[in-house]
Parts: sequence; C-alpha cells; structure tokens
Amino acid sequence: METSSQFNYLESARKLFRYYRELGDKALAQIGDDHIHWQPTPESNSVAIIVKHLSGNMLSRFTDFLDSDGEKPWRNREAEFENDYANKAELLEAWNAGWECFFNAVNPLTENDLQKIVYIRNEGHTVLEALSRQLAHYPYHVGQLVYVCRILAGGQWQSLSIPKGGSQAFNAEKFAQEKSRTFFVEKL
Repeated sequence: METSSQFNYLESARKLFRYYRELGDKALAQIGDDHIHWQPTPESNSVAIIVKHLSGNMLSRFTDFLDSDGEKPWRNREAEFENDYANKAELLEAWNAGWECFFNAVNPLTENDLQKIVYIRNEGHTVLEALSRQLAHYPYHVGQLVYVCRILAGGQWQSLSIPKGGSQAFNAEKFAQEKSRTFFVEKL
C-alpha cells in the first residue's frame, strides 16, 4: 500500500513533468521550420539544440531506467549541441520520442520503487533523487525553449500563462470559485 506522502510525490512529479512537456509543446507550436536553428548569439542554444539535448538526455536516462546506468554508452552528448535537425518535423519526432521514453519509465513507478538505487555516470541515486534531479534539469531547458520561441514568435506569441494585464481578471475568476485542492498544473 502506498503512503500518502510518497504517492503524492510521484503524482506531483508526474503532473509537473506533464506540465513542462505541455509548455514545450505549446511553445514549439508557435514557431515554424525557419525558426528552429536561430541562435541569439553563436554560443547560445537554438530551439533545435535544446530539443536535441533534452531528447538525448531522456532517452539515455530512462531507457532501462531501473536496470542500467542512465548515461548509456551509445549516447553522444556532444552531438546534442550540433544544430542539425533538417526541419521542425524531425525536431518534433525527437521531442516526442524523448518524452515517450521518459513517461514509459516513470508512469509505472510505485512507492516501492522510490528507494531503489539507479546510477547516473556510475553515481548512485534513489529513484526519488533521480526524478528530483530531472525536475530541476528539464524545466531549466523548457524555460529556455519557451523564451527563445517567444522571441521568435514576436507579436504573434500566445501567452502560456496569465497574459500581461490579465492578473486582476484571472484572480477574480479564481476567487469567485469554491476553495479546492487542485494541483495547479491541471489547469494550464
């Protein structure tokens, strides 16, 4: 039987990962093929590079998650920083493959798995620690992705949260409702 604190951690973590995936989906939907390789400076990461790195990380970390080191011998991390997707369709294929691998590994986890040890570059982490590590890493890069997409979309950008000037109306709507215990990411 799962305890409420551990069950809540897994459910909260899954919801947060889904939330950040959805933010990325919505940001990527607002740019075209001609935008994926744009870099604000030569040292900066393009949308394509951010997606390639996230996908590479997810595939490496979550393939055989409980059974093999998260840094797979077949991963070429350095190649993740090459701006070489042919088009947005190829980029989206990688984005979706990374998230599919991730959720296929994370969705079946139970409270009994949280204290199991997994390895990343030969360093042991509990499953809980490994998930927390990725809850810091993936939102960091999704934030970069959203920011670059927002720059590229310009005046056509559709806000992913409360738009500027909309706080008062948003709060009025929220406070007009009954108090509830709904985790915020369900109401994206």
